Amino acid sequence: MSSQYKADPSKGYFQVEWPLFGELSRALALKVARTYDPEIVVGIATAGVIPGAVIAAILDRDFRSILITRRTDHSRVRQTPAVLGAAPQEVGGRRVLIVDETCDSGDTLRLAVAAIVNAGAKEVRTAVSFRTGAYEPDYHGLETESVIVLPWDREILVDGALMPNPKYEANAE
Repeated sequence: MSSQYKADPSKGYFQVEWPLFGELSRALALKVARTYDPEIVVGIATAGVIPGAVIAAILDRDFRSILITRRTDHSRVRQTPAVLGAAPQEVGGRRVLIVDETCDSGDTLRLAVAAIVNAGAKEVRTAVSFRTGAYEPDYHGLETESVIVLPWDREILVDGALMPNPKYEANAE
C-alpha cells in the first residue's frame, strides 16, 4: 500500500498479526510449490517485498524487487500505478513469481507482469497474500473485502516514538 493509500472503513479493517502473516506466507509458498517452480521471486515494493522475501526464503529461491508506486491522476479520482526504475535483469530467461501483499483491481500486478515480461522472463505467475477485489492472481492466501492493516504498517516512527499510522486513523472516523 502506498503512502497515498486511502482506506475505506465501510469495508472494515483486517488487522494482520505477525503469526498470521508467517503462517499465510508459509501456506502461500506451499500452494505455489504444488503447481509452479519459480527460479526467482520478485516482490513489488514496498509492501510486497516482505511477503516476497519470506516466500523466496521458503522456496529457497533468489529474491529481487521492483518498485511500483501509486500516483493520483489529475482528476484525483483514481490512483494509477507507475513503475519506478527497471525490472531486475536477473529475470531474463527465467520462471518468475511476482509477489504483492494485496490485489484489488489488478492494476499494479498487471504493470509488474508487463515489466517482467518485457525484461525477458520465460514465464510469469503472480501471488498475493490477500485478494481484496475482482482481479484473480494465480495464487492468493486469503480473500476479503476488508482494508488490510499489515503488522509492519500499523505504526510509524514519529519524533522517536511509535505512533498509530495516520493513514488508518484518519479513515476510521
